[in-house]
Amino acid sequence: MFLDEGCYDVRTFIQSGNVIFSAEPEVVLLLRDRIVKQIAMRYKYQTPLILRTVADFDSIVRRNPFLEKGVPQDDLHVLFLADSPVSSLVSLLDRNHSPPDEFEVRGREIYLRLSNGAGKTKLTNAYFDSRLATTSTGRNWRTTTKLLELARESTRKGHDQDRSSGSGTNLP
Repeated sequence: MFLDEGCYDVRTFIQSGNVIFSAEPEVVLLLRDRIVKQIAMRYKYQTPLILRTVADFDSIVRRNPFLEKGVPQDDLHVLFLADSPVSSLVSLLDRNHSPPDEFEVRGREIYLRLSNGAGKTKLTNAYFDSRLATTSTGRNWRTTTKLLELARESTRKGHDQDRSSGSGTNLP
């Protein structure tokens, strides 16, 4: 699908909808809608597509507030939001919704510290999506840092500076 839409250096990482690719800026502008339509037509399934550039991933990894506190990496997860949440909605999120789990909203990401694991928390995609009026997809910290590593490799292949590299995720 991504190749059909003009992307190159396309590869996937694990079977959870992670796609690493390079594309011209004008291709990226139309990519989300076109891929979502292709998935719907081909698989009869509606799913969001959330895109991040290499620079985005680099910033996401550097800005994790829980790393600064020395939290074990196995406890860390990131929710990637389709849109920037409205600050008034962020302020209404319940910090005690799932103790001892914690979260921090920064831009289009929600950083999670899930001490008892992702399977036991109430800090789910559904919780945040319904309260922030957006769509999210989550990844554990190991997958997040691996996606950054793979995206960096794509940019090191000598692509021009005006081209975009990024990662698309399409898990609900």
